[in-house]
Amino acid sequence: MTLAAQLLEKAHETGAMVACAESCTGGMLAAALTDLPGSSALLDRGFVTYTNAAKMAMLGVSEATLAQWGAVSEQVAEEMAAGALERSEAQIAVSITGIAGPGGSEHKPEGRVCFGLATSAGVQTETIEFGAKGRDAVRLAARDHALGLLLRGFAAL
Repeated sequence: MTLAAQLLEKAHETGAMVACAESCTGGMLAAALTDLPGSSALLDRGFVTYTNAAKMAMLGVSEATLAQWGAVSEQVAEEMAAGALERSEAQIAVSITGIAGPGGSEHKPEGRVCFGLATSAGVQTETIEFGAKGRDAVRLAARDHALGLLLRGFAAL
């Protein structure tokens, strides 16, 4: 059973729904969730906030946070996840912001992706270094990692 199918099963068991706040994956997570028949029981909504302006306008990410930490940071991932939870009917929200490549810098290398997971209990964040394995591979790995985080979120409900 795929991770998305497991999530749909959890949604049916709990009645909880998910919101996604995506940057570098550009909606890939929401697409993976909606590939399944009956996914309207799982996905409340998805926010694709590729630019900083979109992160601020759609999710309430602070301009000061973006200026201090940059878009690829756990601080921004935290505000993205919290904003998605607040601006939806979901009980779990996940955020993804990273550098899929090509490019990056010494301080923020290609393949670095920051995640947030928000529930009524608060927001947890983490950073995963997927490495410079190419844009497509990083985006897929980030999508799959976020699916796993959502399963963790359902377990915490």
